Amino acid sequence: MTSATEHDRRTLSHGLEDELRRLVVRGALPAGERLNEVHLARELAVSRTPLREALTRLAGEAFLDARPHLGFYVRALSAAEVHDLYPIRAKLDPWALELAGLPDRAALAALDATNTAIRDAAGDPERVIELDDAWHLQLVAGCGNAVLVGLIRQMMWRTRRYEHAYFRATRSMGTAYETHRKILAALRRKDLAAACRLLATNMTSGIAELVRWLGAPATGAGA
Repeated sequence: MTSATEHDRRTLSHGLEDELRRLVVRGALPAGERLNEVHLARELAVSRTPLREALTRLAGEAFLDARPHLGFYVRALSAAEVHDLYPIRAKLDPWALELAGLPDRAALAALDATNTAIRDAAGDPERVIELDDAWHLQLVAGCGNAVLVGLIRQMMWRTRRYEHAYFRATRSMGTAYETHRKILAALRRKDLAAACRLLATNMTSGIAELVRWLGAPATGAGA
């Protein structure tokens, strides 16, 4: 039986994991940086044990690198990972939309509202990324496969890290609003197959630009 103290420690550790993930994604813990666990524990007002548990889980999710005898480092951004990550979303999201089927009128109205909010938030990259993820989750909410949606959420965290860094550096907000409009238009025509194709393109259309920004040749899937 798990004691109350053990339960509290695990709860704290998972809360720390969420906070550290957000810090990495938003660049507050920069790529390539070695994490000083003593300083980090002091800043977060926690003990080393739950902190180390959280760091270990984030290493398992590929946000951090765990180096023997050296500690934890924030994983570097790379063109290779871009080529790995985005094509996976291009498979998962359309599959979830296919399972969800055509949204009803209320769902389409909600998707329209979120997309309008994306357009109106164009000067706030962090808000645009948050709303874009929310829009994609709304789109596939009815798929009925919680595991699939969970995988999409995990991939969102991974890709979000690149988007935050790219938008901070370039201030380019991309074309999410217009692409979403095309997907919604296809759904209103009851053309689910076209919507799924557009969604797959939406997931990969930014690969070449991200790779150029990272300073590598734009080759590979989706380039």
